[in-house]
Amino acid sequence: MTSSSRLGLLLFGVYTVIYAAFVLLNAFAPTIMESTPVGGMNLAVLFGFALIIIAFVLSLVYGYLAVDAEEPAKQEGGDA
Repeated sequence: MTSSSRLGLLLFGVYTVIYAAFVLLNAFAPTIMESTPVGGMNLAVLFGFALIIIAFVLSLVYGYLAVDAEEPAKQEGGDA
């Protein structure tokens, strides 16, 4: 397994844990998700937007780190 594959699985695991927290809160503590901590928007909506932003940020992290991880392998292989 390449280092970029491991990185992808790690970031997928991080996102899965965050998403599982969202689902479990909705299933078992809906009153918490009904609270309105910011600007009259309930926590479920804020958490949903956060999930989208986190997915985007994790994809940027993967893109940045996976390219850096693959650079030495490309240099060692020479021109193909």
